[in-house]
Amino acid sequence: MTGKITVETHVDVAASEAWHAFTAAEAITGWNFASPDWQCPSAKVDLRPGGRHFARMEAKDGSIGFDYEGVYEAVDLERRLVLRLTDGRQVTTTFQPSGGGTLVRTVFDADPAAPTGMQKAGWQAILDNYADFVLRGAE
Repeated sequence: MTGKITVETHVDVAASEAWHAFTAAEAITGWNFASPDWQCPSAKVDLRPGGRHFARMEAKDGSIGFDYEGVYEAVDLERRLVLRLTDGRQVTTTFQPSGGGTLVRTVFDADPAAPTGMQKAGWQAILDNYADFVLRGAE
């Protein structure tokens, strides 16, 4: 591995609401893409240690897509998720009460086959999209 990358956002909702938006399959399909020309047409979540996570991410024009899959290693309700991706990398997301809302932070093992800056930008764009999704739901 080439190290860990951290991305984060703050959402103005309680940790329980931030958690739900991050972990419910029907919510994930509303935010799990980095730009408007992409989509997440399906997601499945078995939210328990040993449970599987699956999300399909693809360009809206159908030209490219991939499956984001892993197994949950830890599920600490409304606090922390640890996901082991199928390629062996680990992703940890925490939910910390902060300033009347929740700080959502994801730390993930970098993919040695891709530039670090590109990975950070892509994951941050997805997390920013999550924050926008949460904001729209809170309005």
